[in-house]
Amino acid sequence: MNDAQKYWQANIRLVIGCLIVWFAVSFGAGILFVHQLNAIRILGGYPLGFWFAQQGSIYTFMVLIFFYAWRMNQLDKKFHVSEA
Repeated sequence: MNDAQKYWQANIRLVIGCLIVWFAVSFGAGILFVHQLNAIRILGGYPLGFWFAQQGSIYTFMVLIFFYAWRMNQLDKKFHVSEA
């Protein structure tokens, strides 16, 4: 396997990991496990499942974007395809 294939494989692995987190937070925490999470109250007395459906998923997606960019920069440097 050459470096381009290894780079692509690492990229796909990273994307799949991010999509799993995205799915778990948006569908799992916001829909599937909302009743269990609603038993937990957070700041202001809001149910955790409601918070995930309204704001938590957005915060998680923002963190995922920055994580993906940071990790891709590391992969670019590792495989010598960095733009800088």
